[in-house]
Amino acid sequence: MKVRKLLVMVTALTLLFGTAAFAESVTQSIRIELNKDEIKDGGLLVDNKAYVGVGALSKAMQAIVSWDNGAKRASIYKPNVHMFTMLGDKPFGSITKGHTAKFNVFAQIDSLKTDISAFKVTITDPYGEETLIDGRNSSDKDFPTRGDFWFKTKDISYDFKAAGPYTIRFYMALSSGDTSLQVVSEKSIASVTGS
Repeated sequence: MKVRKLLVMVTALTLLFGTAAFAESVTQSIRIELNKDEIKDGGLLVDNKAYVGVGALSKAMQAIVSWDNGAKRASIYKPNVHMFTMLGDKPFGSITKGHTAKFNVFAQIDSLKTDISAFKVTITDPYGEETLIDGRNSSDKDFPTRGDFWFKTKDISYDFKAAGPYTIRFYMALSSGDTSLQVVSEKSIASVTGS
């Protein structure tokens, strides 16, 4: 009786580890980089085809993703968003540490192929503290929902206290499905020590 139990256990373990080894040989984890930045959670290689998660890919590409559970469909939208940081009528990309600047952000948006319900522009200091610069939602007058548009933020007076990169981010939210704000563009301002 004990021999039979032992034989059944050995057979079960052999099948279990054999199946796991076969699955590992068919599917393996891979590293994926986009513009020399590694995508979190990487991807899988299955039958010599690389697969990456839609959420991780859209975040790395700074695109908007929506999920239609009924249709089992993921849609990715990547509008072109070009931002310019402006001190008065002059563009700038660096500033002296400790300087307080009154500036605005001018954004040109095109190829937006889905409806949005809101957008905002923020600045994040080198320590990760985010400040809202400006934004709009669908209840605002002349709110663009799709297509091409330009947007100039209100002027903001901001103290560049620390040296390092300050990141300007443009967020958009879809009109339907997941309506959370998602980053679609980033621009850096370098705060440098004066000489």
